[in-house]
Amino acid sequence: MNEQPAKVTAMDVARLAGVSQSAVSRVFTHGASASKATVEKVRAAARQLGYRPDPLARAMITGRTRIIGLVVAYLENQFYPVALELLSQALQARGYHVLVFMAENSTERVPEVMQELLDYQVDGIITASVAMTNDLTTRCSAAGIPVVMFNRGQDDDRLSEVTSDNIAGGRRAARYLIGTGHRRIAHVMGWQGSSTGRDRAEGFRQALRDAGLEPFAMIDGMYSREVASDAVRTMFAGTGKPDGIFVSNDHMAFAVMDTLRFELGLSVPGDVSVVGYDDVPMAAWASYNLTTIRQPVRRMVEATVEILLNQIEGDSAPNRIRIDGPLVKRGSVKERTAE
Repeated sequence: MNEQPAKVTAMDVARLAGVSQSAVSRVFTHGASASKATVEKVRAAARQLGYRPDPLARAMITGRTRIIGLVVAYLENQFYPVALELLSQALQARGYHVLVFMAENSTERVPEVMQELLDYQVDGIITASVAMTNDLTTRCSAAGIPVVMFNRGQDDDRLSEVTSDNIAGGRRAARYLIGTGHRRIAHVMGWQGSSTGRDRAEGFRQALRDAGLEPFAMIDGMYSREVASDAVRTMFAGTGKPDGIFVSNDHMAFAVMDTLRFELGLSVPGDVSVVGYDDVPMAAWASYNLTTIRQPVRRMVEATVEILLNQIEGDSAPNRIRIDGPLVKRGSVKERTAE
């Protein structure tokens, strides 16, 4: 019977390199201090022996896994792959590993995923467009695991959140349509069960109210391409028709534009103008050329990572940050003359 080779330990590396075991630990710990000569000797010895650090063993000693859980509801929206890539890069640059879990906003799935993350003994959790129940928040708080909500807010002082200024964004989109001569302005809202959808709709209402206008229509698009397309069909089914539409995210705005052009035979912006929200890369494609509110995703990611890591280190309390984003003017809005 073949015997398994003995596992190479940090002490073996230390003996071969002629350094202390603590020096080996510093070389393989992100952010720890070690001289260039020590690093070279330790890494050469590790390569020769085939040594690989054991993060689980280190976690048992330090009480830290250096793992962050990222929970996202869906990736169909082009905003989230970009955000998750930036979050992963930022965390990895700070020496953290990333676990990504999918969890649609359901009462069953979200608690299951959060329990899995607690079982992995993650150091912190970032949720992207996932709601937290009071029970889940209590469990994370009791376990000492900070949670930062990304692109979603919630009325709970135990949770940190980082969003764009959604009310200001909705207001800015509506004001731009009003300022370019539009008067029959509709809104395909984001899911009204989310803070982002509600806040963008509130900003839209405020701008129309300030201008003495009533919304032509406001329909919940549920952040779904199919539902957004149905909303447009409803808006254009009667005798009166909107001349401008603010859509609560680019993902739905693309569906709105496709339905207007290829199903209803209308011109964008000739017959109807469209403004989105997010400024995902596709918005700049010539086929859409979408005017949209830009979510300052890099600044949002930086703030999210900073808040989370500060809480992990015990240096800060939960925080709420809203970052304003600009209107990006492209070709989906037409200047209209007064009727």
